Amino acid sequence: MPTLLTRRLALLAEEKHRAVLAGGLRGIERETLRVDRAGHLAHTPHPVALGSALTHPQITTDYAETLLEFITPAEADIGATIAKLDGIHRYAYSKLGDELLWSQSMPCELPPEDQIEIAWYGTSNLGTLKHVYRRGLALRYGKAMQCIAGIHYNYSLDERLWRVLAEHEDGGKKLSARAYQSEAYLATIRNFRRYSWLLMYLFGASPVLSAGFLRGRAHKLETLSADTLYLPYATSLRMSDLGYQNDAQSGLSPHENCLDSYVAALTKAVNQPYQPYARLGTKRDGEWIQLNTNVLQIENEYYSTIRPKRVIQTGERPIQALCARGVQYIEVRCMDVDPFEPVGINQQAGRLLDAFLLFCALEDSPPVTPEQSARYTENFARTVKEGRRPGLTLNHDGAEVPLTVWGAQLLERIRPAAELLDTLRGDSAHADALAVQARKLQDPSLTPSAQVLQALRAHGNSFNAFALAQSEKHAAYFRSHPPSAEEAAYFDGLAAVSLAEQAEMEAAPQTNFDDYVAAYRNSNLCQSRLDCD
Repeated sequence: MPTLLTRRLALLAEEKHRAVLAGGLRGIERETLRVDRAGHLAHTPHPVALGSALTHPQITTDYAETLLEFITPAEADIGATIAKLDGIHRYAYSKLGDELLWSQSMPCELPPEDQIEIAWYGTSNLGTLKHVYRRGLALRYGKAMQCIAGIHYNYSLDERLWRVLAEHEDGGKKLSARAYQSEAYLATIRNFRRYSWLLMYLFGASPVLSAGFLRGRAHKLETLSADTLYLPYATSLRMSDLGYQNDAQSGLSPHENCLDSYVAALTKAVNQPYQPYARLGTKRDGEWIQLNTNVLQIENEYYSTIRPKRVIQTGERPIQALCARGVQYIEVRCMDVDPFEPVGINQQAGRLLDAFLLFCALEDSPPVTPEQSARYTENFARTVKEGRRPGLTLNHDGAEVPLTVWGAQLLERIRPAAELLDTLRGDSAHADALAVQARKLQDPSLTPSAQVLQALRAHGNSFNAFALAQSEKHAAYFRSHPPSAEEAAYFDGLAAVSLAEQAEMEAAPQTNFDDYVAAYRNSNLCQSRLDCD
């Protein structure tokens, strides 16, 4: 009896449907700290030569002033996406002077909290709003957390693909095209949560961190050297409970069984007071310190491994966009920066992600019960903290199975999706990527996390020494491959336009900021549009 996955793969393999399978888009957001030549956090403002962090479409900052974020345009092929990411890096290095881009997800040795600058976006109401939001994050999570970096992978399938599936399945007769697409992306997210532990085993690259990062917090890490803490079998401490977490979010689990329940949960969180934050208030000595005292200031504060997304319009909130126009793409947020790759990710990882996400999109994805959700969370947590432990088991439908056995089975289930993608290209790039990952399951020493620990040995087991050496190596690569005159002119143009846009915003009449925040708060209400069965 053919499964839903095999039926869908066969349908998309038909000649008349090949074009829709090739029509999806991939984009990457790469975060990276600016550091000085000694590997310490840079104390310079965002370089004006790069443009405005508020309005530049490809070069901005994330939470800390020194945490750069590079955003590629969306491309049909991951090879083109990574080429664009490489171009952004090469241009940035042409403007950074002696500064380096940190090669790791976990930050360098950090100064005291009061010396970590929060990202600044100018004096306009929008820029001030973004800054105050980050003040709130510093208050709630600490500034050290605002220096963690990752790779975000934005992924969409051609909207025509969803219509093809809808025409051949009963669900298409019940839902509008927009509703079907939104629910299909939510189904993809559910499967991602079921299986994303595999990505952490294969690509986790943060088994160590700087000893000062935890700022005195209780932990169960082991000492590797005087300046380095680790867990011997960890894959990604960034994605563990040592990362971007706090008590307020611990009970927040947005429902992913349909878009309405997901939006409702986030809407509640941005409107529900949280007593510890209420005690702090929104202002201190007349200065704004957080946008509100609720569980979340805004919906993007919810830290998840994957999000349903929709490109927002000016002044629109993410919840509003999802309510009004449905899900457009998904954002995978769990990928560590690969410290061995100059841009933090390579094509092979992208090919595997594409096959994995296509599998998640086409595989049957029943609703998730609270018990199942807890099980998926536990599998993920085991993998990030001890994924390479010999004999480690995960909970698979109530039974404990070895991670390596389940992982190998999962890659075999993904293989037909990889082979279908290869038929579009006329090569074996996706199948080859799958084969490389399969070897990591057979030999854990091939995983990035194990490779990091191995490489540290040449640097006295010092995370900071290893990370600085990799940062210098990547800097040498980018500086020896400067942007062409045409590339430099393109980015110079983007920078000039972005600075002019920010200046125009700041010169325009500004409403009272208190009123601006009140209006922003009141814009998160939306009406139910989908039926959740």
